[in-house]
Amino acid sequence: MEKLTPARRGPIVMIRRLPLALAVTALAAAAGAAADEPPSAQPILSAPAAGSDLPDLGSPAAQVLSRGDEYRLGAMVARELRDQNALLEDPEVSEYINGIGQRLASQSAMGGEYFHYFVIKDTTINAFAVSGGFVFINGGLVLATSSESELAGVMAHETAHITQHHIARMLADQSKQSLTTVATLIGAILLGALGGGGQATEGAIAAAQGLAVQHQINFTRDNEWEADRVGIGYLAGAGFDPYGMGNMFETMARHEGLAATYIPAMLIDHPVDSDRIAEQRARAAQFPPRKGDDSQSYALIRERVRVLTAVGDVDLAVQYAQKIAHGGDNLGNRYGEAIALMNSGQAGEAVKILTPLLQEHEGLTLLHAALGQAQAKAGHPDEALRTFKRAAELFPRNVPVTVRYAETLMYAGRPADAHTMLLDLFNNVPPTPDQIRLTALAASAAGDPGDAYYYMGEYQISGGDLNLAVQQLQLALASPHITQIQRERYQARLDELRDYLASTRKRQLASDNQDQGQNQRRGGGGR
Repeated sequence: MEKLTPARRGPIVMIRRLPLALAVTALAAAAGAAADEPPSAQPILSAPAAGSDLPDLGSPAAQVLSRGDEYRLGAMVARELRDQNALLEDPEVSEYINGIGQRLASQSAMGGEYFHYFVIKDTTINAFAVSGGFVFINGGLVLATSSESELAGVMAHETAHITQHHIARMLADQSKQSLTTVATLIGAILLGALGGGGQATEGAIAAAQGLAVQHQINFTRDNEWEADRVGIGYLAGAGFDPYGMGNMFETMARHEGLAATYIPAMLIDHPVDSDRIAEQRARAAQFPPRKGDDSQSYALIRERVRVLTAVGDVDLAVQYAQKIAHGGDNLGNRYGEAIALMNSGQAGEAVKILTPLLQEHEGLTLLHAALGQAQAKAGHPDEALRTFKRAAELFPRNVPVTVRYAETLMYAGRPADAHTMLLDLFNNVPPTPDQIRLTALAASAAGDPGDAYYYMGEYQISGGDLNLAVQQLQLALASPHITQIQRERYQARLDELRDYLASTRKRQLASDNQDQGQNQRRGGGGR
């Protein structure tokens, strides 16, 4: 593969750059900069459900939170979860979950590009949505589903919370709060519920001063039923079984009834009763019957999540072997066994399992990526590269295949080829933070410090740290032997960041002065 020299690379990220709105997130909320609105932000869109007759509920919400404000609140939570290493940032899992999510979200007026779906490394059954298109699903919920439509049903419900702007509408009913206070509160409550402990959550609630919240963001019963009705429309429109949502909530309700000591965390803020499940089924019956057959990837992803979220000293490879020996000899368990073997240092055994599986199911990218990884870990990089080359020909620019291919190229001492491949992916597919970081590492290993610093700057932007991104871009400009094209690209991005920070500070100062004036007027006209 030909090395891509800096002179030929050109202004690559000007085609598909990360939005600067993401940079404000927690930084903006914590520093009081959340009053600013990103240049690309548009007024909140109304989002009637597919096949529903619900009214337009967008405008009242927009009076409380702009679309840019909503995005910042959600991105703040994503950044904090990433900083806590709570997100399962696995290319294979992320691609699958976002593929399901995009199918659902495309049924809304907002469209799929507005939404981001994440899996949390937590084995409890839970899911929640945050404003700005951010949906978080616990690994335990993925494992609790018995069909792809059940998983999609929960995701559709959470997607509907966002399209109906339930957080903004909740805030509209409460005392007026500054966006900074709201951002801090939402982040503290959600993160406290995910592991910060009861005291942290109670402290956040006490600080709310007017927001009626408990343990997590508790939507009203009306909002929950509305999310059901809207979500089922998305579910049916996307081709899933519309009964999947009711089936999943019924499963959780059985957990609550059968074991009082184990109540799925999701039921705390998504209360389920027989009336609600009946309403879900009645709503589903209004749509044409859909069988909603599971994709083959569903079974593989569920087992991948099981292995990657496992805790303790459990030998999952042994457990899978026992399942297979007792009648569970299926594709999902075979794949799970291979991933467990690979993770326990037995990559050679994983190759023996994956090779025949791939011959039987050549259309599954998950098997190509896993076999290539196993071959590399077993000490056969040439075989791994042949596997990945074949996969890249069959599935060009597939994110997991490309990322795993690039990782193997770097392991094989070919970082320049990895850099070239990742740049091509970067310019054609919206990158994840991990993908950006890998691009920076490949650039560094390939002897291109300018691009290494540049992409680390993009990585910091994806995490919301603009100040650190500025430092990285300054280092990129100071790197030796950069081309004129690179210099112009780095400088343009640096100027954009500086202008945005200056604008944010100016608007925040104006907002602070306005708040101070309002507080003084309230104090002067007190009862």
